[in-house]
Formats: sequence, structure tokens, C-alpha cells
Amino acid sequence: MSILSTPIVGTDPAASPAGPRDFAWRSQARTLIDDLLVRSPAIYWTDFLLSTGIGWAATAVYFLARPWSLLQIVAFLVASFLFYRAGTFIHEIIHMPVRQMVWFKRAWNLLLGVPFLMPWIMYSNHIEHHNHRRFGTPSDGEYLPLGSSPLKETFKYLVQAPLLPLFMLLRFGIAGPVSWFVPKLRHLVLTRASAAVSNPYYNERFPKRFENHLKVVEALCLAYIVALALLVWNDVISLTQVAMGYLLLAFTLGLNWVRNLAAHRYVNDGTPMTLAAQVEESINITGQTWLTVAFFPVGLRYHALHHLFPALPYHNMDAAHRRLMEHLPADASYRDSNRDSFFAAVAELWQAARRTPHESSAMRAWLPRSDKS
Repeated sequence: MSILSTPIVGTDPAASPAGPRDFAWRSQARTLIDDLLVRSPAIYWTDFLLSTGIGWAATAVYFLARPWSLLQIVAFLVASFLFYRAGTFIHEIIHMPVRQMVWFKRAWNLLLGVPFLMPWIMYSNHIEHHNHRRFGTPSDGEYLPLGSSPLKETFKYLVQAPLLPLFMLLRFGIAGPVSWFVPKLRHLVLTRASAAVSNPYYNERFPKRFENHLKVVEALCLAYIVALALLVWNDVISLTQVAMGYLLLAFTLGLNWVRNLAAHRYVNDGTPMTLAAQVEESINITGQTWLTVAFFPVGLRYHALHHLFPALPYHNMDAAHRRLMEHLPADASYRDSNRDSFFAAVAELWQAARRTPHESSAMRAWLPRSDKS
């Protein structure tokens, strides 16, 4: 199977059981943005190639500059934020139709997915995040009830970020290849280590129909790791440079890990939610600041809008949001999803968590049965 040739098909948000009383404005919203649902391949290619190309150039400067110099620090930050921007196209890829922009998907994997050990097929579970039977429940890989659990759960979430590159290295460098020959280990890898999730209790098996695709990218990632190991063994790459690479990757992945705190309110107790409730649980960051532009690239700032219309391409989200704010009824719940800044959204999450006593923690619904004491 050719790498990146397998499509991911999204669920139709209209299939949600949200009733007309609590969501009557959605049909009007769809009419308002209907002409904005067409993707522009030129915008995707230009944005991605510029972000990735400048990101790799900044990485070269980062490695070659004098240690701890201003130039090295600036290059590190530029590379991280541009790789973060380019990386978020994985979200767009997952929502693309069956055969749309196949070469873009391949290019994303080859220029970023494999070098960063995060091929896009690992994110195929994201579609479940839009399923009304899974969203906000323990079977949602991208949801933890941080706002309805004590603060310690938020801290536990954050301390995982620096360990993400190590996990990926072990997954693609050891566990994945060994599991090709050990069926029991393969089952464990496909169940516990083959999905890009923030919910550590997620244990859904990787889809069988994508397993061949997964093996292709596993082989590519292994070849990449072996090549790097040989360069280290032959002193072409120093251990200091390995540490520098780890730091760059950890910081880049950590940006998304922290940004995710402002994607939802995270106060659901684990019961299924209607599409209307999903939108109300999600957040738009509407402040026009440099931080919003850098920290919420490729449409991530409009997360409530994305849950309302998952197929809406990122380059049309600004226009779509403006239309909805101008024309939707004053009492439309979409308006309640807006927050002025990342800090406002996180402060709300923080305060909700502080008010939650241990005995009322919603996280109990996520824990394995043996840990629910």
C-alpha cells in the first residue's frame, strides 16, 4: 500500500441527536457558511511548504549557532513554532475526503511526519472525537475532564509533555518493530500505542483496515531512527546534538499539548453529549493578538466552529466566524463559546478544577476499574 494513500472518512455532525429546540440555529449557520466549505490546495501547499522549509532552515541555524547565543535561541523558537504550525496540518488531513490532496498527505509524512515520528495515520482516532457517542466520554482519546476534576489531574496532564519524544522513540524504534514478530505484543501496541491521544486511559484497537498503512510508516520511522543511530555511532552526530534535537521536538509537541487546554471546557462527567452540547463545550479564542496567531495556527483558534462544521477548511474559518457572529440570533449558544484569550480559557479551567473536591472528581469514570477507589 502506498504511504498516505488511505483516506480517513469523517462522521457527519448532522447525525448527532441534537434536537431542534436546543440547536435550531444550526441550519441557519450552515446556510451562512455553505460556500466556504471548499478547500484551496494552493493555500495548503504554500502554507505547509513555507512553514516546513523555513522551519528546517531555522533548525540548521539552531544546530550551527554558538551555544546559548541570541541567534540560537531565536532559531530554536522560530523552528519550533513553524514546525508546530506545519504539524497541525495533520488535523486538516484527517478531515479530508477520501481521495482529496493525496500528494499533500504524502508530502506531510515525508517532510514532517516521519522525521518527527508522528505519521498522520496515528491520528485516525481523531474522527471519534467528533462522534456524539464518544465525545467527552472515556472512549474519546482527546478528552479528559480536567475542569471537573481536582487540579492534580491538570498537573499530571502537563508533566507528560516532556516525555512525548521518548515515548515515540520507544514506540517506533523498539515496540513497533518487535511487535511485527510477537502477536501478543502487536495487540498491545495496536491497542495502547497506536493513537495520538491526550487521554492516557484510551485503549481502542487501531482500525484493521489501516494496518498495512501503519506498517509502511512504521518501517519508514524505523529506518529513520536506525540512520540517526548510525550517525551517532560514527560520531557524525554528537550526543549534545541529540539532546538539542530532543529539546526541539519536546518543545514543539509541548506547544500543542499546552494549547489543548483551551480547546474545551473539559467539564463533562463522561456521559454522551449531543452535537449542540459539544459545541457549547468547545472554545473559540477570538482575541487578535500575536500570541493567538502563533499559538493557534491553522484554524485551531476556532475549535467550537470546527466541532460545528468539521469539514470547514482552516483558511475560511475567519470568514465563517465573522458571518456567524454577524447573523446568528443573539441567543445562539455559539456565541457563548468565545473567549478573549488562551489565558481566559485556562483561568476558567483552573478555577473549575479548584472548586472540584476529590470525592466529586469526574476522572473516576476514566480510570481502570481497579483504580476507582
